[in-house]
Amino acid sequence: MKEWYLLYCKRGEQKRAKAHLENQQIECYYPEIEIEKIIRGKRQRILEPLFPSYIFIATQTESGPSFTTIRSTRGVVDFVRFGTQPYQVPVSLIEHLRSYQVDESNYGNVPVSGQTVQITSGQFSGFDAVYQEADGEKRSILLITLINQKVKVKVQNTDVEW
Repeated sequence: MKEWYLLYCKRGEQKRAKAHLENQQIECYYPEIEIEKIIRGKRQRILEPLFPSYIFIATQTESGPSFTTIRSTRGVVDFVRFGTQPYQVPVSLIEHLRSYQVDESNYGNVPVSGQTVQITSGQFSGFDAVYQEADGEKRSILLITLINQKVKVKVQNTDVEW
């Protein structure tokens, strides 16, 4: 019977580690999520790891590769351990993660230019504003009305409800 373990990988090398582990006939689970980001001013949908730097693997301890062989695989740093022994991940957790479908309909969505939004916190809390454009990945440029005049302000995306 296969047992599931959690591996810690070198930063940004999870895909390399997964490829090398699969070459050794080790079952890997590397959950990714598709999100929408603004990169260089353009809205793009990209895949990002759900758990950066971690990969779940299933191996048979009696007949599969040894822990030393797995730890020596390119991209892998070590097993996640509690004490001296690698932590054995419950199968129910893997099944739950595989069955869980993330609702991506609102995740990472950015309003369109001209859409009315509400500022929920910060110095302009309670103001209604008009979305202009994104200012990087974490801020937006909004138009608010102050003393009967439209003023551009930069607001953290976490402070805005759209």
